Amino acid sequence: MTESLKIRPYARLLTMLGDQLITNEQVALFEIIKNAYDADAQWVKISFENFEDDLSITPDSKIIIEDDGDGMSEQIIKDHWLNPATPEKKRRREQKREMTELGRIIQGEKGIGRFSLLKLGSNIRVTTRARIKGTSYEGEDTEQILTYNFGKYGDEFLTEDGKNKDLYLDELSVTYDKRQPETIVAKNILLNNKNIIRKPCGTKIEICALKGTWNNKIIEKLYQNFAKLTSPFNEDNDIDFTLYVEKDGLTLEWLRSQYAKDMDVLLNEVSVIQIKNGIYNEDTRSFSYTQNGNPYLLSIDDPVIKGLYPYKKYKSQYKQDIITKCGSFKFEFYIFDFSRGKDVPAKHKLTDTQRKTVRENRIYLYRDNVRVFPYGDPDDDWLQIDVMRGVVSAGYFLSNDQVMGRIDISQSGNPNLKDKTSREGLIEDGENTKDFITLIQLFLAYIRAKSYAQYKIDTLNRNKQDIFAKKKVQQNLDDFRELIRDNPIACKKLDEVEILYQTERTELQNRVNIVEELAGLGLSIGVTTHDLLSFIDKSNGMLDILIKDFVRRPEEEQVLNRLNTIRGIQAVVHDQVRDIQSLFTASKRRRKAINVRDILEKLINIYNQILVKDCISINLIPIGASIKVNTTDAVLWQVFINLFDNAVYWLRTVNQLDKKIWIRLDGTKNQVIFSDNGPGIADVDKNYIFEPFYSGKGETGKGLGLYIARQLLERDDNSINLASTESEKLLSGANFVINFYEGDDEK
Repeated sequence: MTESLKIRPYARLLTMLGDQLITNEQVALFEIIKNAYDADAQWVKISFENFEDDLSITPDSKIIIEDDGDGMSEQIIKDHWLNPATPEKKRRREQKREMTELGRIIQGEKGIGRFSLLKLGSNIRVTTRARIKGTSYEGEDTEQILTYNFGKYGDEFLTEDGKNKDLYLDELSVTYDKRQPETIVAKNILLNNKNIIRKPCGTKIEICALKGTWNNKIIEKLYQNFAKLTSPFNEDNDIDFTLYVEKDGLTLEWLRSQYAKDMDVLLNEVSVIQIKNGIYNEDTRSFSYTQNGNPYLLSIDDPVIKGLYPYKKYKSQYKQDIITKCGSFKFEFYIFDFSRGKDVPAKHKLTDTQRKTVRENRIYLYRDNVRVFPYGDPDDDWLQIDVMRGVVSAGYFLSNDQVMGRIDISQSGNPNLKDKTSREGLIEDGENTKDFITLIQLFLAYIRAKSYAQYKIDTLNRNKQDIFAKKKVQQNLDDFRELIRDNPIACKKLDEVEILYQTERTELQNRVNIVEELAGLGLSIGVTTHDLLSFIDKSNGMLDILIKDFVRRPEEEQVLNRLNTIRGIQAVVHDQVRDIQSLFTASKRRRKAINVRDILEKLINIYNQILVKDCISINLIPIGASIKVNTTDAVLWQVFINLFDNAVYWLRTVNQLDKKIWIRLDGTKNQVIFSDNGPGIADVDKNYIFEPFYSGKGETGKGLGLYIARQLLERDDNSINLASTESEKLLSGANFVINFYEGDDEK
């Protein structure tokens, strides 16, 4: 027999919608604030009454939330307020009526935010008076009163007055009454020590039988969170929506003004990098922004962006380049230097209080100028920055604790980014939210790899220059010698100390040289052994075929041909292993006159397979006599391997058929120009590419290749620089100029 059954939820559903779905009391209050915002309220006042001095809850404690919004009519209360998941706001959006009369975008949609009241307390009284439609601020003739007396039920709504009873939702009742206006009337009230006339419309909610724990720090934190409702950064916010918090009639508005003042100093005076006026344009696939007042434009198709971990992770997961459908959005970020010690410039040093403030304010998300919780909370990692720092390397990403900022989205501009039912965070709907997060990760990773790395290099170099310019150690020794000049024994001892210092300094410099050589060795072998393994694999493949041929009794000529092929491959392997030997320390120290062209021809042979595979043509252009340099094989190998490796990497990032590497050997100038037609060196990078640990290759780059190349060349008074004149630029991409010292060279 077929019968029709109705869905009948238990009353404990209210616990799930209110007490369990809402994270904490602060979020619960914020839901009520958003309802007031949707109702076009211009102010909301939250009063904590009858609490102990330490804000412990007493039997008489209550929280009162009052606003001057549109209020609710009898029809709205009966048809919508008392019905969970009302579709009214969603219907207004679908009918393109999502904007209020004050021009606000409606924040709520799910119709369950009102149940956040149950997170705060069990007994609730709602008094509301609706604004008459078509008028500015005239109230209806009656005000509506709802009384929730849920204190008699258990927290799970499974008992009533001490008796076990499985209550259904439709068994709960709320007392409703209406009367002539008494509470919501036009009258003088005091807000932040200012007299204003209260409008004859709005809502007042009184909550008793309170839950949770309250204290002064919670209220202070609560107010700060409210201050972040529209933005903790912008003072020129054009939304007329003010939040007031009182305790027993005493306003806490001073917190807001002090908070704003401290924030302004922190953001605009102490931060290292200020990213403002940021816009991601989905149509052009680019970020436009100002950094410390200077304009920048960055495409997500930029080769540097494609080398960053978030991009490569995305491409590995989805087997394609980033295709975003999250919509355009705005952003601003402030980056701080959390280092301690003398290396941090004085203007960027953080006090302990400022450190705490930065840690408590991360990157916020705002939809139509209203915050999306919990993004930005100190324990929230919605951008997965901490995850990436743990999985890859902390050095490639800015820490959550050193970045403050905001990102702005909108209902109309980002329809694919939707709030969760709990209104806490975004739904991971398809790949839209993931794409959105990836874009932000990419931008921040770029700022870390470029702007912040440049700041650290500049700071370090300034400190180095200060030390060397002033010759501080020697100066201190001389000053001390002057103090003890009348003490011959002390002077003699100081002379011994100075000799020991100079000896140790020389020894340490020698050790640094060896470390740099070993680091270069590792970088060089990485490329050389790549082809070595490829040849060995081919050799093994031929051996496998040979074995099968013997099993099938092949003709002797076939076996002989394959054996000859294997012999040829092994000969190449032998030559490459022999070349690798020149990189080791024993060979490094044997200086001799070396023909640069010989080294380059060997390297071209090693890179041949890579060049063919990537469709890169190479052109060796000799001019005049051959260039011979009095150095070691290892120095030239490491310099040119790094240049080859970089050129191949960047040529792989461009979509063009005609990829080139040109190398001009000018014997008349004792100069080599190494050039490619890749993306070239960005202007912002030109002063940093020879600095240690600065790389444009993302986490795959160590930032040591060019640094080591320059260090090795300079030991013999040779040099490597970027081309500075048009005559030195052979191709449109990167152009490196190597000048060899002519004093001891043999031609």
